[in-house]
Amino acid sequence: MEFFQATVLTQGKKKTHGFYAKDRKDASDIAKIKYSGLLIKVEEATEPIDLKFKRIKTELLQNVKKRKVKPDALIAAIRQMAVMTNAGISIHDSITEVAASTPDENLQYVLDKLADDINAGNALSKAMENFRFELGNLTIAMVKLGEKTGNLDDALNSLAEMLEEIRSNVVKFKKAMAYPRNVMIAMAIAFTVLISYVVPQFKDIFESLNAELPMPTQILLTLEYVFNNYGPYVLAILAISFFTLNYLINNYKHIRFGWHKLLLRTYLIKNIIKYATLNRFTLVFSELVRAGIPIAEALDTAIDMIDNLPLKTKLAQVRISVEKGAMLNDGLRETELFESMITQMVKAGEDGGALDKMMEKVADYYKMRFDAIIDNLSSAIEPIMLLLIAGMVILLALGIFLPMWDMGNAVQGRH
Repeated sequence: MEFFQATVLTQGKKKTHGFYAKDRKDASDIAKIKYSGLLIKVEEATEPIDLKFKRIKTELLQNVKKRKVKPDALIAAIRQMAVMTNAGISIHDSITEVAASTPDENLQYVLDKLADDINAGNALSKAMENFRFELGNLTIAMVKLGEKTGNLDDALNSLAEMLEEIRSNVVKFKKAMAYPRNVMIAMAIAFTVLISYVVPQFKDIFESLNAELPMPTQILLTLEYVFNNYGPYVLAILAISFFTLNYLINNYKHIRFGWHKLLLRTYLIKNIIKYATLNRFTLVFSELVRAGIPIAEALDTAIDMIDNLPLKTKLAQVRISVEKGAMLNDGLRETELFESMITQMVKAGEDGGALDKMMEKVADYYKMRFDAIIDNLSSAIEPIMLLLIAGMVILLALGIFLPMWDMGNAVQGRH
């Protein structure tokens, strides 16, 4: 991309605008569409130092990490575009206006690129294909739906509502986990302080006993030795292990599959993942069916929204069953993920020609199950927290006081 300057006459005043383009012809086309007023000239110019550094930084970061868009910023941008397109403003002008007003730099970059692609004659959904990670499969699918039906504003409104529903589930989970997380962090800090500063005060006393120390005391002294002599190395190993595991999970599908499978066997977490996934799947599927998308295509899009690979694999079988001519409720039953009541509801919806409305009720049911788990999450985690706290207290108490009692008994024996 080269840097160009366009000189435009607006309200009797000359204004100069800098921008990037592939060549002079592309620069002229962009300037005519992007800037209002009489275009006087477009010429190649020297790229300003600040913009050059900003471009290099953006390109480096783009190569190092994926560009994440804040969900709240994306939802707000989609709502703005829905309002503007409903008011008759072109999609290019809507995107340009939203890009200028959004506080999210990553989203601004994406929207600017979308506007440039639309200028080049591409459809919005086609332009979005280059930003599937940033925007998500659901966004692209709903934009395609709006382009097919000619009701892009309605599609964008529905998209914003679905993204808000998905976002609210994430927020609820984070809020529910805040208290247990903070308690666990406080416990870890307290235990580290005790091991690092309190236990060493008793170390010399214990060693002077010249007796066999009880197991709790040996554990405490071992932990104290490791913390005070190899603490930084332990933290480094833990950090490296975390980032290595994260890298392996993100880059190797079979490892990610195994990790997701392990999560589905973990106490409490398995139900959170299951009901959140089924709620998202049925929510997206019902909305697409309601909009007139064929069942097989709606299943494809809804399945693409699923992150957990074992659940995604099971639900993908539903698509295969439907393609072979089976009823949707039969395919759902074969996955063994849905209760008999749910498959009966889907069957009734298929028989009565009201599948979209019945799937909405199914989505509401799974939302209710998910909310119930989240609302009771703290009380479900409390036994585990109490067990950990009790274990820590018992270890410290026995580790410190058992030798003290032995020493006291020995002193009394001498008298």
